[in-house]
Amino acid sequence: MIEVKVAHLAIDKTTNTPIVVLQEKEGERVLPIWIGPAEASAIAMELAGVKFSRPLTHDLVKQIIIGLTAELKQVLITGVQENTYYAELHLHSNDHVIQIDARPSDSIAVALRLGAPIYTEEGLLELRTIDTLDPLPLDPKPIDPDSLKTYLENLDPEDFGKFTP
Repeated sequence: MIEVKVAHLAIDKTTNTPIVVLQEKEGERVLPIWIGPAEASAIAMELAGVKFSRPLTHDLVKQIIIGLTAELKQVLITGVQENTYYAELHLHSNDHVIQIDARPSDSIAVALRLGAPIYTEEGLLELRTIDTLDPLPLDPKPIDPDSLKTYLENLDPEDFGKFTP
């Protein structure tokens, strides 16, 4: 496993979908993961140090972990199948290790809040190796929190599709 950090957030210009770009801590390889707007907002707000008067979902998860006297030891981005990435939260509580299946975007948002390291399989970085001569797939551009806020404010509820139970 290779330790990675959040390098930046980007927007896919073709689909207007947010992307979190992970970069290996000791190198240049990256792993772009297309994520939802809510998760992009949660990551951006934490990176920008924005705090709300009431806890948001990822803040709630943080408080639950702390309240259960557990510790988030690490987040693992474990694989990809049919363009869907998989991740695990590894919690330690007393003598127990608890592995929780989660989406990478949620896992990253929680890891940032708790200061936990994020790791990925080397093969995932190799699949998405991008050097300085190659743009990110679909030419995303780095965004700042203000741009993300504007993007989120202009979303139409129809952009999320219809819910069918």
